[in-house]
Amino acid sequence: MIYQRVLPSQSLSQGDILDDCPLLSWETADNGITMIELTHRVLVLTQSCDLAQAKTSRVVVAVLHEAMDLVRQGMLASALIRDQIRAHRVYGWYFLPAGDGVPESVVDLRDLHTVPRTMLEGLIADGKRLSRIVTPYREHLAQHFATTYSRIALPEPYETQAP
Repeated sequence: MIYQRVLPSQSLSQGDILDDCPLLSWETADNGITMIELTHRVLVLTQSCDLAQAKTSRVVVAVLHEAMDLVRQGMLASALIRDQIRAHRVYGWYFLPAGDGVPESVVDLRDLHTVPRTMLEGLIADGKRLSRIVTPYREHLAQHFATTYSRIALPEPYETQAP
């Protein structure tokens, strides 16, 4: 099982999935930039040890989308989700299977936000924590997150003599 139900009394941890997290974003239009606040389902990415030792007052979260919503909106093709993202072959997207109150979902590791820890703790107190991703799945997600941002891009592919 990839998910674990967590009691509201348990502290915030990496892999926690929370609903209704307020996030700020910006829309660009001809007349300038407008800031908007929307609520999203999010996944906590900040390391558990930093959260447990209270080394941070701000927490990195990624937006979590229902896979079918992304298909309906035309953002991703179902074949891409099924064949590539589910197999974790696409940088920046991380597939989560359905289970324990979470539908099939895709974590957008390119849509990151830093939010106050106290805000997430307030959401937990309000019963907005759905679940937690457990080990070793949480570490796999963290590795995919690290790989997304630490890969080294070459200016062009290596030449080959192969036909």
